[in-house]
Amino acid sequence: MRLLGFFAPWRTDTKRRASKKRGAAKPSRRRTVHRGADWRLRRRVAVSALAALSLGSLIGLWSSGWIDRQADWLAHQALSATAEAGLRVEDVLVEGRNRTARSQILGTLRVGRGAPILSFNPHQARKELEALPWVRKAEVERRLPGVIFVRLVERIPLALWQRDGKLAVIDERGEIVRDAPPEAFASLPLLVGEDAPRHALGLVALLESEPDLRPRVAAAVLVRGRRWNVRLDGGIDIRLPEDDPTAAWAELARMQREHGVLERDVIAIDLRMPDRLVVRTAPGVKPQVGGEDT
Repeated sequence: MRLLGFFAPWRTDTKRRASKKRGAAKPSRRRTVHRGADWRLRRRVAVSALAALSLGSLIGLWSSGWIDRQADWLAHQALSATAEAGLRVEDVLVEGRNRTARSQILGTLRVGRGAPILSFNPHQARKELEALPWVRKAEVERRLPGVIFVRLVERIPLALWQRDGKLAVIDERGEIVRDAPPEAFASLPLLVGEDAPRHALGLVALLESEPDLRPRVAAAVLVRGRRWNVRLDGGIDIRLPEDDPTAAWAELARMQREHGVLERDVIAIDLRMPDRLVVRTAPGVKPQVGGEDT
């Protein structure tokens, strides 16, 4: 009994002390949890601030153009390295050039001997060449290691077009050739009429079909957009029909060869009727109307 009485108070005190210790430990764990949560929150805030600062710096560098300048510098260094390795412009070959000045072509290409050939843009060069007045079509190639090849298809001057008292050079498609001086093409036929350029190619083909008459042509007037009056040297007007003007032109050439009709005192010949021609002579000369023997 003593033994139990001796240990009983001790066991009670031990339990009380253990209970106090357990009760005292609980606040300590809660404080540790709170401190961990605060540290994680602070770390997230710091990372977010650092990311925002980095993004702001990148935006600032981009806005100032620093990144673009650095990229251009790196690209320039790379192209310079290719030129040092042998990929540089050594020659420019041009095919099909007739009326386009060599200086215009080189000025458009903007490339010099020794420049990195890989920095040359054939697509852009083609578009700029086709903007030149005489160039209808262009092909541009890089022929490695050092040749730029250009093939041109130029416009063909076909006639002079008179409109509102002004002259312009037109090409084989009836389009005006910009910056072409009309005085340099005085030998071309002169066309008059609002819609004359659209019909110019057919007319020129008709005139060229009779080589004996072609040099005598001074001008041609499109009448109502349907037919032509051709003015020959000496002031002779040839009135061609709307239907089959080529046959009428050939008939005039035949009559000139056989009868010299254009050497007479004639001021106009009407070929609009298929079975006859009407000749108008100068004042005081009897006009003639006839067929084969006229």
